[in-house]
Amino acid sequence: MSNVPHLPALRLGRSYESLEKTEVRDHRSGEVKAVVSQVNGGIVRRDLANIGSARAALKPFSVADLIAISSRAGDLFLNGTLPLGDRGHTQSPRDYVETLSLTSGLPHVMVRRNMTKVHFAMTNLGFVLNGLSRGLDLSILDRGYGEQSGTKLSFMPTCRALGLVMPSNSPAVNSLWIPAIALKTPVVIKPGKEEPWTPFRLIQAFIAAGIPAEAFGFYPTDHDGAATILNTCGRALIFGDKSTTQQYAGNPAIQIHGPGWSKFLIGEDCIENWRDYIDVIAAAISDNGGRSCINASAVVVPRHAAEIADALAARLGPIAPTRPEDDNARLSGFANPKMADFIDGQIEEGLKAPGAEDVTARYRQGPRKVEFEGGTYMRPTVVRCDSFEHPLANREFLCPYASVVTAPQSAMLQKIGYTLACSAITKDPALIADLEAFPEIDRLNIGPVSTMAISWDQPHEGNMFEFLWKRRSIERAW
Repeated sequence: MSNVPHLPALRLGRSYESLEKTEVRDHRSGEVKAVVSQVNGGIVRRDLANIGSARAALKPFSVADLIAISSRAGDLFLNGTLPLGDRGHTQSPRDYVETLSLTSGLPHVMVRRNMTKVHFAMTNLGFVLNGLSRGLDLSILDRGYGEQSGTKLSFMPTCRALGLVMPSNSPAVNSLWIPAIALKTPVVIKPGKEEPWTPFRLIQAFIAAGIPAEAFGFYPTDHDGAATILNTCGRALIFGDKSTTQQYAGNPAIQIHGPGWSKFLIGEDCIENWRDYIDVIAAAISDNGGRSCINASAVVVPRHAAEIADALAARLGPIAPTRPEDDNARLSGFANPKMADFIDGQIEEGLKAPGAEDVTARYRQGPRKVEFEGGTYMRPTVVRCDSFEHPLANREFLCPYASVVTAPQSAMLQKIGYTLACSAITKDPALIADLEAFPEIDRLNIGPVSTMAISWDQPHEGNMFEFLWKRRSIERAW
């Protein structure tokens, strides 16, 4: 048995070792932690031609059965020792945390928090699906039709499978596809290059809990294979930056999870009390190492921008890299140091334009991009911008970054653009009504609520039930 685990492709449940393999390495030392079989688009296409067998494997189960099995799988994911590849290796929860940290740069404490989020989603699917389906009697999906509150109901699946092109930045994004299994939909996953661990562990947990292996595809693949997954399954999710996702922007069958440009807005009625809100804003900028699309990346205020930026910088600027085992770790390393180089370069280039200041430079005592024990890190950056016209005013980076931008309250909604999560600190009924009517905010929080706060029964980006099932008319004479 090799000392290095081999993660095979899972061709609808069947392990497959390819001649072509990639290595997943420790981001600091370069040590190989696993080899991963790669498959080409042709293999993906051949397998997806038979995807009907994967859906058929889930058909004998009721939704209630699948919810219960998913809950058991959640406990196994969090607490169990599960198979890791096809060479006899296993992975305990501690192994998972340590290995994911080594290859992704996330410190242990952040990996454990992400594990807990995924576990919650898996063990509370009844609650989650009740919210997503607006209280539907889900046994109607088992029968194909039924009545609820005197209304005839029938639903049809929108796809043969759910395709997923996953990122490497945050394990908790895998919670988004968890409801698909309970909704009788097989999943076909292209894992992130540096983060195959979470989807593979989740698949093993589901199989150990009783879900047929045929319901899962795990395809480490190239761009052609990824495009095949996105365009063939019928419904798909893609994660990435704007350059990656924009080509699918007009396709309703593909749900895009790109930059969030999440923001805090402070209204005229609350701006004089800005000191009361600094802690919640600072945490929303820096939680999870700044790697989430719902991390706040802009703070929009009618005045006091300089003081607010300084207060945020005083809290965030001193944050520095620590050892990954440190429970107080606040920063994540970069598996690809070139990404840190790119981000640092983009910020420096933006600062050349007049009307902005890197306020954290007063408190950082050193460069923004730093090396620590062989890893590359980006320390927090808070930039004060005079207006939204500045190139750094509405940017998002894979690290703790935020701009503090001055805009009159009357112009805020004209300026902010698309915003995945918006926390509006105001009690002004007119502003709240305008926010509620604004179509470019996906999740709206009123009051000093972190943009990072989520409600599993109120998705902040897409509704998995409505994505995978469609209501249709039905009349039965027999």
